[in-house]
Amino acid sequence: MKSEPTFAIRDNALAIYQAGVAAADPYLAVKHCLSADAEHLAIRLDIDDPGKQRLGQWQKIHLIAFGKAASAMAKAAEEAIPEALRAGRGIAVTNYENVAELTHTDVFGAGHPLPDAAGLNAAQRIAEKVGRAEAGELVLALVSGGGSALIPCPVESVSLPEKCTVTSLLLASGADINEINCVRKHLSQLKGGGLAKLAAPADLHALILSDVLGDDLSAIASGPTVPDPSTFAEAIGILQNRQIWERLPDAVRDYLQNGAKEQVPETPKPNDPVFQHTGHTLIGSNAISLNAAAKHARQFGYETRIYSGHLCGIAREAAEQWVKAIAELPPIEKPIAFLAGGETTVRLTGNGLGGRNQEMALAFALAAERNKLDANWVFLSAGTDGRDGPTDAAGGRVDPGSLARMRAGGVDPAALLDNNDSYHALQASGDLLVTGATGTNVADLQILLLYPKTTAGR
Repeated sequence: MKSEPTFAIRDNALAIYQAGVAAADPYLAVKHCLSADAEHLAIRLDIDDPGKQRLGQWQKIHLIAFGKAASAMAKAAEEAIPEALRAGRGIAVTNYENVAELTHTDVFGAGHPLPDAAGLNAAQRIAEKVGRAEAGELVLALVSGGGSALIPCPVESVSLPEKCTVTSLLLASGADINEINCVRKHLSQLKGGGLAKLAAPADLHALILSDVLGDDLSAIASGPTVPDPSTFAEAIGILQNRQIWERLPDAVRDYLQNGAKEQVPETPKPNDPVFQHTGHTLIGSNAISLNAAAKHARQFGYETRIYSGHLCGIAREAAEQWVKAIAELPPIEKPIAFLAGGETTVRLTGNGLGGRNQEMALAFALAAERNKLDANWVFLSAGTDGRDGPTDAAGGRVDPGSLARMRAGGVDPAALLDNNDSYHALQASGDLLVTGATGTNVADLQILLLYPKTTAGR
């Protein structure tokens, strides 16, 4: 076997990542699920079973899409829906960088991750369109990650700035995503089954591209088309336990208290009749992309192992644990690919620039040096949406020479990691992974390729 140059291994890592992203291609995923003749539309209920379909004699189809993949999903759907069945122009809402002009759909850009007035305007347009749907018609909702921020539609007595204040306080308090979702569902007209409530008595079907590990439909875009089991009382309890109840805007406290007293309606629950005519199809997820990446790695000749299908926790700690797990293995005798999917977090202690994937890549390189990882390796960590934190990079791709390149560039990688400045560390070594917006979002992928230190083969 001949030696395998590091740059070739880096290329392999990128190709495996790209295969995972391609498996979440929103246009192809929607195309795969819809089929039609001149007067009818069939919706696949299971992407792996073409025999499971939803058929309806719908008089009109109302198309709405929201999330980072909304443009591509709407393009596929408008091509599939027969002209005679279109209920006017569709509406799609996405982040500004993914806006695209479509033939039969109005596409609106909106703020993400912070909601803005443009998103509020677009959400109100969606609510108006869905509210006009009648019995015998279908609302086809195309849902993808980011949808929660992109279509903010607070209850009438709460303003958008007030709702944003609540979210900011929850984030600063350390609340987890389930706690945040519980609260904001109870301050929204669309989240937590609100969209399904607006659509009734029309039929509703959602094609969902999941950015949530485990694919909990009530968590994806805050569950606008599915039941919400949480309550006003639970929302208040979360805010009190996080010690921010007294800091909330008065309008927010008043509305939540009225809800707990049953003076305003609860979010729709699993037994609510509004869900009698709803359906859902999961068309893409992190697990699907992880499996596609693994298949591609095997095609390259790697022995392929899934390190984790639910990689979470603090990014730098996850990197350290991964390196230690690999360092304890017997010596590598043939090329191996370890793959993971998930969504880590960053503990902010500095004021640098970066995201969870860049931080994980930098932390991995430092951990590999400390633990004397005895192999020729490349590690890639990147978001499938092509954007990692408030940067233009999707993540990072490091190898045994990365730290030396950083130091030669005049930077101290450990100091930059301590300052949460992974972006400038990886920039100095040429290890930033910049892909541009991918138009999809199914969380993150990590790829570790290992070769024997002196020999390798494809």
